[in-house]
Amino acid sequence: MQVAVVTGPGAVELREEPRPAAGPDDVLVAVDACGLCTMERRLFDGTKPVYPVAPGHEAAGRVIEIGAAVASLPGTPQVGDLVTMDLLTRCGTCHMCRRGRSALCKRPQGGTLSDGTISMGAGLAEVVRVAAGQTYRVGEIPVEHAAMGEPLACVVHSVRLSGFRAGDRVAVIGAGYMGRLHLALCRAWGASRVGMVDVDEQRRAEAAGAGAGWVARPDDLAGRHGQHDAVFVTAGAPGAVELALDLCDDAGAVVLYGAFPKDVMASVGADRIHHHELSIIGVDWRTAAGLLESGALATDLDRLVTARYRLDEVADALALAVSQPVYRVMVG
Repeated sequence: MQVAVVTGPGAVELREEPRPAAGPDDVLVAVDACGLCTMERRLFDGTKPVYPVAPGHEAAGRVIEIGAAVASLPGTPQVGDLVTMDLLTRCGTCHMCRRGRSALCKRPQGGTLSDGTISMGAGLAEVVRVAAGQTYRVGEIPVEHAAMGEPLACVVHSVRLSGFRAGDRVAVIGAGYMGRLHLALCRAWGASRVGMVDVDEQRRAEAAGAGAGWVARPDDLAGRHGQHDAVFVTAGAPGAVELALDLCDDAGAVVLYGAFPKDVMASVGADRIHHHELSIIGVDWRTAAGLLESGALATDLDRLVTARYRLDEVADALALAVSQPVYRVMVG
């Protein structure tokens, strides 16, 4: 089978790899779509110089083989089922995993291809092997939607961390792909309004078209300070934390969803956080899979597919993803 390997900045190749054998607790999935996220873009543009590496963790496809130990268990996907899947394996035994916070696993489990190439999901391939417990049936939906299961699960986690409740007033800083998923989910879950903040005029216009209650530049928010119960920072830029706190009402929550450059520092008033009972939070599959299968977000997800490429066009897909603003480029 073929698998995409990034060998250096701007360099990717398709390698022949033995088709994996399904272990007793595994399933094999024929990949139909894999989204290119920030990690793939950073590997390809050289800002994350880890080579050679087989990336791709936002993947979906149809089950083609089931391990003997799980084949008869209730809930196990069956051959032919369309599944979204978690390709990043955690240890399951560390303190964070046992607390149900596996995203903070102390001993994440990596992997390699047959030649020793590092695997970071390896979803840019024809077939992947994954633990049956990390696959989720989504019914018959567009495969591009199914491939959004991983980022949508992250956004479900983010919104739950905020303590969000129906009727809450929400602001999202950053109208890119993750910001738009926050917009879609909060609207679906009953936010009274969701506003979007972005420096890019086109992104603001597209967010408004997707149902944002208001859109604004970061420097045009004076009339909106103190009016939000939850603020999600999906674009980690200088000044974003301070801006988010300004937007919060008393007892509001700020979720720092997007990663920040390591040299970005925030200056916040500790006494203000104390007196106004504000929370700053740094950041589920089953819920995400249910949302996908229900079709509740279908229109929103359609708008987020920027382009679609075949696996043998992966170089063109990565070139597009790093050369201009995109939501999600799909490969498969």
